[in-house]
Order: sequence, then C-alpha cells, then structure tokens
Amino acid sequence: MKPSLSTAIALVIGASAGPAAAQYGSYGSPAPQQQQQQPPSAAAAAQSPQANIPPSKKARNAIVDLQTAVNAKDAAAIPAKLAAAQAVAETKEDRYLIARLQLQAAAAANDNAAMEAALGAVAASNYLDAARMSDLYVALGGTYYNSKLYPQAAAAFQKALALNPQNKDAGPMIAEALIGAGQKAEAAAALQRLIQASAASGQKPAENVYKRAVAMAYEAQAPAAIDLARQWVAAYPTQSSWSDAIAIYRNLNMGDQEATLDLLRLKQAMGTLNAKDYTDLAGAATDQLIFTEAQKVTDAGIAAKMIDPASASGRDLVSVLKVKAKPTAADLGEAMKVAANAKALMRIGDNYAALGDYSQAVAAYKLAMGKPDGDAGLANLHIGMALARSGDKAGATAALNAVTGPQAALAKYWLLYVAQKA
Repeated sequence: MKPSLSTAIALVIGASAGPAAAQYGSYGSPAPQQQQQQPPSAAAAAQSPQANIPPSKKARNAIVDLQTAVNAKDAAAIPAKLAAAQAVAETKEDRYLIARLQLQAAAAANDNAAMEAALGAVAASNYLDAARMSDLYVALGGTYYNSKLYPQAAAAFQKALALNPQNKDAGPMIAEALIGAGQKAEAAAALQRLIQASAASGQKPAENVYKRAVAMAYEAQAPAAIDLARQWVAAYPTQSSWSDAIAIYRNLNMGDQEATLDLLRLKQAMGTLNAKDYTDLAGAATDQLIFTEAQKVTDAGIAAKMIDPASASGRDLVSVLKVKAKPTAADLGEAMKVAANAKALMRIGDNYAALGDYSQAVAAYKLAMGKPDGDAGLANLHIGMALARSGDKAGATAALNAVTGPQAALAKYWLLYVAQKA
C-alpha cells in the first residue's frame, strides 16, 4: 500500500480540541507522532506548526463556524460555511486555516478531487514551505495510487518532486505510478533520471532502483535497458548483475553475430560461460572461420562437462572441427602480408588472439583499421579486447575508450571488465 493522503492530512490538521473558540489551541498544537510505512518523511513533513496560528479578527467567527461544521461532519452546511470564511479571509494565516479545514472535510468524505482542490488552497495560502507541501502531494499521489488512478497519482508525485527535488519518495513513486499505468518505458526513464540525480549529488542509488529501472526498460524493449544494465553492473558488480546485464545486451542484439561473439568472449574472460554459451561461442567462432578458437572453446567445454560430445550438437561440433585446418602463427604471418581487405585482417587478428599471440593480433587489427573498408570502431574494440586479455590494462582502456559507433555500448562493458576484473 502506498501512503494515503487522509493519514497525512490527519497529521497536518492535528487532533481536534473542541470548538475553535477555545483560544484556537487546535490550530497550533503539535501533530501526533504516527508510524507510517511509506514514505518515512511524510509524517514529519506533514506535522502542524509548533506555534499557534491566530486568525484575523475579521475572519475569526467565520472560521469558528466552518470548524464546527467540519468537526460535526455536517456535509450540507460545509460548502456555505467554507464560502463565507473564504470571503472574509485577510491574511495568509486565515487562508491556511480555512484550507486546512477544507482539507479535513475532503479527507473525511474520501473525496480525492476535493482533497486535491483543498491542497491547492493550502499551497495558495503560502503558509507551508515547499518541502512540506511536497510531502502532502506525495500523500495525495498515494491516495490516487491506492485507488488505481495511476495517471493522477503520477501527476501528484511529479508535482511533489517539482516542489522539492530532494524528496526521496516522489521519484520512485512517479515510476511506480507509470508502471501501474502500463507506461514501462516512461517508468524506466523516470528511474534513470532518479539514478542520475542521485549520482550528481554524490549519493549511490540503492541496487533495487537499478534493478527496477533495468527490468522496466527491458520489458519495454527500450534501448536504454543496455545502458541502465551497464550502470547497474558498474555500481553493483556481482556475478548475478553481470549475468543479467550480458543476457539483456545479447537479447537486444540478437541479429548481430559479431556482437554476440564478442559478448561471449567477455563471459569467457570472466569465467562465467554456461553450457549453452560454450556451444554458442564455439559455433559462432566456427561460422567466422576462427577454427582455433572454436576448438579451444569446445575442448574447454567438454573438460568442464558443459559440452556433451555424445549429444547431437556436441557430435556435430566435434566432427566439423575435426576436419577444419587450424592455422599456425607462420600461416597467419603469411596471410597478413597479402590480405587485401579489412575483413580478412580482422579474421587474421582473431586467429592470432585465439593462439594467445595478442601483440600480433593487435598489429593485424591496426592494419585492418587503415584499409578503405576498415571499421575503426570494431578494430578498436578488438584491440582493446586483445590488450585486456594480455594484461595491458592501460592500453586496453585507451583502445576501448576510442570505440565509436555500434560497438560503443559493448566497449563500455569491456571497460567495466578491465576496471573490475583484468
């Protein structure tokens, strides 16, 4: 359950202390302390002022009449008493006291629209500061949320955040209201703004905020899911977060075999390949004519009991690789001398990397970058990967930071690996 406005209003208004004529004690008495589940700051923000609030002489009798009607829950009399009090109000104290009673009456009637109108009157009185008004709008949003009026709830939470950008409850609740309304991409964007705001203020967002943002963006198939998942891994680098983040990246880039291969290489470097990953990586390397890599992955998968050579897929993989020639370093050296295009040089570099000769792999990738058909982004990504696996952290970081274009998002994951694992 989200916080209800009626609970917060009870704190704003305070306990009734009999007729208002009794020196107006009820207007200024401290609000009672109550336990609330969410938000934790709502009770404190909604408390009544500590000092008595004196009405003007002109408005005093009208406010007394209004309070009497409100305390008696005389619904028939309240509208006329409210109009009469508003007509004679002179000071901001008058307007605030009248608006509070208007709010009390609306809360007693469970009338959401009337409560929102009353809150507008409280705000217009200019008596409460922005932080306390913000908490009241959070409570209003909670009331709408509990009534499944999600667009109205989101609007109230957004107003609360606009009044007080430091309100810790408003931001997450905007997202929850948007989720309730079925606007998952918008909810993810709201949580992303919350994450950015927290980071800008030097605070680390809670992990559940990242998880919620990633889940909403992924369910909406929003491109932001990849960046949000990377931010989650950067903030909370666990095996679980890495596994989920890589799965999200892979699922949102299903059509790109090159990216899939490089992503699985990242999982290999991290030592987190599962059974399907071993088969997929070996198969993708075979398709790209990197037979040495495919053979090594297959052998490692069999040794780790992740690939069953007796299964249909295992037999196929083993039989195909058995007849494929595995180039030696000398073979690759000769091929590099006559390679006519960037694609050939990239494959030569990948085969060098499969042999563990990362310096020659980097040399091939650099030659590929200089060809007319060269892809600088892809070449820099592979240079960074090779240097990362060779232990050259500084060189890998420089190369990966130079990656632009479609590979930039994947390069950022490799950068995280370099910073955290390499």
